[in-house]
Amino acid sequence: MNQQGIIRAAAILGALSVGLGAFGAHGLERLVTPDRLEIFHTGVRYSFYHTFALGLAAALYGAPGVDVRRLSAAVWLWLIGTLLFSGSLYLLSLREVHGLPVAFLGPVTPIGGLLLIGGWISLLFSPKSSVR
Repeated sequence: MNQQGIIRAAAILGALSVGLGAFGAHGLERLVTPDRLEIFHTGVRYSFYHTFALGLAAALYGAPGVDVRRLSAAVWLWLIGTLLFSGSLYLLSLREVHGLPVAFLGPVTPIGGLLLIGGWISLLFSPKSSVR
């Protein structure tokens, strides 16, 4: 993914995070239990964390000494991980509202979390080694 794509992805994820956070703060307390609301807010927090991570990736993109392939891998891992982690938390926390069978999502949340961790590890290895 190029720098423009990363910036756009960060903007979209940020806007979704704000919208979902507002929905959680102002619309859900009547619809779900407090423990479900906390699960929903956890999804929002992780969406926001990774919005900022995407902003960091956009700032680092093309910087001297940064491997763009590994940085792009981090971006994709964060995007897919956020979709799986936060998305599954949203659906699980709202199951009384939407009534869909979501039991299969239980294992999806940790898979999303592992992808998020993988993104940070990819970022760890994105600085190029200097060859002497």
